[in-house]
Amino acid sequence: MEITEQLTPFLNFSRQQWAELRKSVPLKLTEQDLKPLLGFNEELSLDEVSTIYLPLARLINYYIDENLRRQTVLNRFLGGQSPKVPYIISIAGSVAVGKSTSARILQSLLTHWPTERKVDLITTDGFLYPLEKLKEDDLLQKKGFPISYDTAKLIRFLADIKSGKPSVKSPIYSHLTYDIVPDKFDIVDQPDILILEGLNVLQTGSNKANQTFVSDFVDFSIYVDADENLLKEWYIKRFLKFRQSAFTNPDSYFKHYANLSEQEAIETASNIWDNINGLNLKQNILPTRERANLILRKGENHEVELVKLRK
Repeated sequence: MEITEQLTPFLNFSRQQWAELRKSVPLKLTEQDLKPLLGFNEELSLDEVSTIYLPLARLINYYIDENLRRQTVLNRFLGGQSPKVPYIISIAGSVAVGKSTSARILQSLLTHWPTERKVDLITTDGFLYPLEKLKEDDLLQKKGFPISYDTAKLIRFLADIKSGKPSVKSPIYSHLTYDIVPDKFDIVDQPDILILEGLNVLQTGSNKANQTFVSDFVDFSIYVDADENLLKEWYIKRFLKFRQSAFTNPDSYFKHYANLSEQEAIETASNIWDNINGLNLKQNILPTRERANLILRKGENHEVELVKLRK
């Protein structure tokens, strides 16, 4: 296999080259299985799953097998049995890039491969500060920026997971109310694999001595990438669909957008992108891309055109 750009920490694979690495792994997902995994504004084919996600799942399973062997060696060295330590996969990338869809597809594939595995999926949205605090601290226009997250709480959660603790609580976020759901939690109970999906999971923040980062607890990191012009286009299309569906719910935080004309909605979404999401992408998210173990570069129609794997 010819590898280009030798002076890089990544191996580059075209779509076809990456697809060949699936080998003979069968696809167990059906069209019916795939539909509930897709994001609100995405149409992803089974071909995309076979071409991109099956080779990725195959690679991750090799890494997990190696990780289990290292745990066995460590247990032998320590003379005892340490707690079960989940393998943590993080998925980062911009708003509207399709992180959630990638996470759900990967969860589905890894759950049944090669034997049954318990795979939990948590988004970092649950670790945003509550809406009231964001308002008090004048951070509503920075929602999604690193400063809007209770990072210390997220790190404590991951530390508990990596310590093998049972029944660790993760806060639940509602996109309908745009806020944390009070007194409700997802329970992560010693899974084999935890997938952590969020905008800033590759962040390192400031360079304070002895500072702990989310990425310190991650075994394998993925960055879902696309040109900003595509991201903005996908965001606006998603906004227009929400305007006709979720925004019409009287309990929706964004119900005031439901009455916008199509042109007003396009202008509103464009402004939100330029002043919040696009700004966050350029300032905080995109600079972390090269820290990932694997980059999925998307083109039109959310199809992955290039895969970059860290050497």
